Amino acid sequence: MFERKFMTKAISLSRENIKKGGGPFGAVIVKEGKIVASGCNRVTCNNDPTAHAEVSAIRKACKKLETFSLENCEIYSSCEPCPMCLSAIYWARISKLYYGNTKKDAAKIGFDDSFIYDELDLPKEKRQIPAQQHLPEQAIEAFNDWKKAENKVEY
Repeated sequence: MFERKFMTKAISLSRENIKKGGGPFGAVIVKEGKIVASGCNRVTCNNDPTAHAEVSAIRKACKKLETFSLENCEIYSSCEPCPMCLSAIYWARISKLYYGNTKKDAAKIGFDDSFIYDELDLPKEKRQIPAQQHLPEQAIEAFNDWKKAENKVEY
C-alpha cells in the first residue's frame, strides 16, 4: 500500500544527493512498513555505471536482510527505473514499485534510456555493441554441472 512518507524520503534523498555530487535519484526499500535500506545515484562519484539508486538500495537491503530475495518488500524510487534497475527489481522479486518522475521527465534533463529499449528490440547483429557466441560446447558444461550440483541454492 502506497505511503507518502516513503516516497517523500526517496525524493528527499534524490535532492540531497545532488548537493553531494551525485545524480538526482533516490530510492528506499520498505518491508513491513519500515525502511530497510536506501540508495542514491553515485555513478560519477564512484565511477560505477551500476551505482544507480535502486541497485544500491537493493544491494544494501539484501545484505541487511541476509537474502537475495526481497519478496514482500516494496521499492519507492524518485524516478521510474531505467532498464537495468527495473531488471534488478524483478530479479530481487520486489513485490511493488512506486515512483515519482517518469522516464520522459528523466530524458528531458539528459537521462534518456530510450536507446537501450531500442537496442533490445534490434537483432543482435544490428546492435551498437557487437555480440558473438564462442565456445558454446565448453560453456554449456558449467550449466550441466549446475544441473547436477547437490549443494546449489535455486533462485
